[in-house]
Amino acid sequence: MRPAEARLRTVRPDGTPVYRHPTRPGALPVQVTRIDFEVDHPHPPRDHRHAHDFLVLVYIERGGGTIALGGRHTPLHDGDVHAIPPGQAIDSATLTDPHHCRAWSVAFMPDAVPSLASVSPLAWAHHPILALFALATPPAGAGANVPDAERPRWSGWLTELEEELSEPGRLGARDAASAALTRILVAAARLAPSAPAPPDPLVTRVFDEIEATFREPVSASDVARALGYTPGHLTTVVRERTGRTLLEWITERRMTEVRRMLRDTDLPLGVVAARTGLRDATYLVRRFKDRYGTTPDRWRRSERV
Repeated sequence: MRPAEARLRTVRPDGTPVYRHPTRPGALPVQVTRIDFEVDHPHPPRDHRHAHDFLVLVYIERGGGTIALGGRHTPLHDGDVHAIPPGQAIDSATLTDPHHCRAWSVAFMPDAVPSLASVSPLAWAHHPILALFALATPPAGAGANVPDAERPRWSGWLTELEEELSEPGRLGARDAASAALTRILVAAARLAPSAPAPPDPLVTRVFDEIEATFREPVSASDVARALGYTPGHLTTVVRERTGRTLLEWITERRMTEVRRMLRDTDLPLGVVAARTGLRDATYLVRRFKDRYGTTPDRWRRSERV
């Protein structure tokens, strides 16, 4: 359920590979993949545990077979929608008898949606447009089902998004693709229960501490000690409850602010680094390139095309 062009970013201590979104200068950070298992995946791999640093929405246009996530077998029905947030490990996913199954996969970075571009990743669980993603818990994502009458519209929206992304040089293609993705996410959010699950008290405390300190050169150990925990214990608990480690959340918060500052200001990289808890411009460039596959300057120019 990851884009074919996604590149390995890191490998977690337990051996789980984490893939980053493919980056192309000037292109909207969205990739749509239409999957027909009869044609594209006649013999799917038996074990491909992985995670990703981007969001993925999967729509089952025509069901068939089952998928095992973390040992739990889930039938693939017509109209199913699965939301998989960043950092969520897809554990030992095994497709069984998917012959007749046809699906769409939409992988995207928050920058692709104007209303999400500058939102802290620590607040994603509370953002209305990501309501379905907020329900996801390890090791699988969250799911819902599109009513029969709405399914032709979903197929049409996804086809429109695919077409706009296929011709990025066409007048207004970027804006049209962003609008199509937004429409799909709104439709997915409307499928989520109206009464979301209460927030995890510990995760809330962790996120509040990160939000208050990420602009300073704090580490995961600093955050853990401020909350009265050992770094190892808190990292393990946060990963179990959110799919990401404590350090990954600190880094994601910083990188979101870095992207906002690159997009909205002309501040030099040294200033951006100083205001986001990073050591200096050199360190910022290294971390940014490792995370997104391009340099901050090149990313900034591509966002202003």
